[in-house]
Amino acid sequence: MLVRLLTLAGAAAVAAIVVPNLATRFLSHPDNGKVTQVAAAPPTTTAKYAMGRSVVLDADDRGHFIGTFRINGRTERGLVDTGASAITINFSTARRLGISANTLDFAAARVNTANGIVGAAPVVLSRIEIGGISVRDVQALVLPDKALSGTLIGMTFLNRLSSFRVEDGDLHLVR
Repeated sequence: MLVRLLTLAGAAAVAAIVVPNLATRFLSHPDNGKVTQVAAAPPTTTAKYAMGRSVVLDADDRGHFIGTFRINGRTERGLVDTGASAITINFSTARRLGISANTLDFAAARVNTANGIVGAAPVVLSRIEIGGISVRDVQALVLPDKALSGTLIGMTFLNRLSSFRVEDGDLHLVR
């Protein structure tokens, strides 16, 4: 458990160094990251999910992929970052998603951000959805609001998909 926590914290540190300013700039543009549902894929081999689905995110004018996700049943815009090892949310977002402040242990991990070293609280998000894609029990980190202004959708979500790829300026997510 400690190795997993340290790995997650290290991954979040990398993401937290690179992306906070990007998230601030890109999440403030409401017209970015349109989501389009495409045809259903054949059933996947895992029994956890009934049907695989594909979602296509258009790149914004800067080449970033921002989508509207449902996290723990609530709508949240997120910057998809294949270079981020973990989903990372700030404290305010965690509260909106129904995560109790009393359950957050910011002493559990330390991450290096553009604003310095900050504590990070590991959490498990019960469900993340976009279009017809749904993934349960996804590891994430909560950072203080001053360290992260938005939501980063990193590899703890993307690794649970059957594939993701960039093609002709679009990000294809396939479950």
